[in-house]
Amino acid sequence: MRGYRFALFAGLAVAASAPSFAGAPQANKDAIKAHIAFLADDLLEGRAPGTPGYDIAANYVAAQFAQYGLTPKGDQGSYLQHFGLRSARGTVESASFELESAAGAEKFAYGTEFMIFPRAGDAVDSGSASLIFVGYGIRDKQLQYDDYSGVDVKGKIVVVLRGYPSKFPSEAGAHLSSGLEKRKLAQQMGALGMITLWTPQIEEKVLPFAKLKQYAMQPTMTWLDPAGKPFDNFPSMLNDPQLSLKGAKKLFARAGVNLDDIYAKAAANQPLPHKDLKLSARFGMSAARSDIRSSNVVGMIPGSDPQLKNEYVVFSAHLDHLGKVPEKEGDNIYNGAMDNASGVATMLEMARMFSQSGVKPKRSLLFIALTGEERGLLGSSYYASNPTVPAGTIVADVNLDMPLLTYDFSSVVPIGAEHSSLKDNVARATRQLGLTVQPDPEPEQTVFVRSDHYSFVKEGVPSISLDTGRSSFNKSEDANKVWDDFLEHHYHQPNDDMQQPFNFTAAARFAQLNYNIAADIANAKSRPTWNKGDFFGNLFKK
Repeated sequence: MRGYRFALFAGLAVAASAPSFAGAPQANKDAIKAHIAFLADDLLEGRAPGTPGYDIAANYVAAQFAQYGLTPKGDQGSYLQHFGLRSARGTVESASFELESAAGAEKFAYGTEFMIFPRAGDAVDSGSASLIFVGYGIRDKQLQYDDYSGVDVKGKIVVVLRGYPSKFPSEAGAHLSSGLEKRKLAQQMGALGMITLWTPQIEEKVLPFAKLKQYAMQPTMTWLDPAGKPFDNFPSMLNDPQLSLKGAKKLFARAGVNLDDIYAKAAANQPLPHKDLKLSARFGMSAARSDIRSSNVVGMIPGSDPQLKNEYVVFSAHLDHLGKVPEKEGDNIYNGAMDNASGVATMLEMARMFSQSGVKPKRSLLFIALTGEERGLLGSSYYASNPTVPAGTIVADVNLDMPLLTYDFSSVVPIGAEHSSLKDNVARATRQLGLTVQPDPEPEQTVFVRSDHYSFVKEGVPSISLDTGRSSFNKSEDANKVWDDFLEHHYHQPNDDMQQPFNFTAAARFAQLNYNIAADIANAKSRPTWNKGDFFGNLFKK
């Protein structure tokens, strides 16, 4: 894909003028720039859910939807879908982890040996129980794998490796290894808590343990149903500590077990043992919980076909970011220009293009700016569970989360496309612009379960999340280095702001591409389908 010649760019103007809908206006790079600049301004203080800055952003998106003539699909004839969130803030001073045995107690160091975060849902903030190691803590019938086979964990704390066996398909493994899925299973098995161990692979390739400290001052959140019950609810479970490589080896040394042997078995895809560690652990963190309100922003372009207009294609982008952190010295506003003002701006430009195209799609289009993604996909989880259109009528979600718009991208990465017929829709749309489709370059990062499309997948809806790819029309640009630099120096940092070298011509191309994808899905004879035998299609089919 890097072998493309810069001369190909010359054909883009022609290709871009012939999207799936005849007469469609061109994407306007200045409009995209204006949207990003407003949403990433310091005035909005990082758009954290439940803050005035987020509400300003939500009202801005609603005003744009109104200007473009979209039909309101929020609450009571408005564009806003309001719902409750529960927030929890812990204090570093109250965080503790210690082992208990006949030989006495041994404390662990916060930040280097363990990290712990408060849970917003009902939880036991501190307590102790005996420890038992159960491999990865995963069970799945489709993959014929069960770490709980033949072991009784009732009343105990399970100790698990972070991640999943490397023999698993990466995205199935990503789903099964999420903290939510592992906690859910541990609670079903009767465990009182779960301790997660960092592994060498996680530390070296996915997320250095030390980086967890940057989230220590951020609140955790969950959404509330109309009765006030938390979605992420584990009332019988203790908080979930994470142990670094140093902390994990310290625990296993105290138990007289060689953890390196277990790491070696995991790396070789060999069965992992169950081990009663003959220890107890006491850990916890005090939490102050409060209830707040936030909203998704939902607008619709109705379809033109008498039958197909009752099916909906969703284009989603999260509107929130990390907010302002008073405890942080210096610049403490996390503006979120790329993450994800860029995705919202792309979605707004698509809405404008459709509203001014003069031709309605056959299926209806829903444009949704979502809250709470940075706190655990909360807005999308709430919307997918409480849609403002009839249940079962959403046929696809195309999610826009942090497209990197600083280089002349020549490929796109449709995360999750290989699971459904959406792969074909994307292929047709990219060809119209002389672009290529690239597979996920870093499957170990488990992006498939880390953005809002995943909430729709769990409701049985074929979904993708569209990224810019790792190749450029400009031979002097190394797209891999551009991505690596952003992830290392700007991702979830205050300098994700308008000072970055945006390429707004590329941003317009990205919007044009998404217009083409929307048109292709909305006008197809058949709704998107899961591939036969697909893991997610089988797991979540309705």
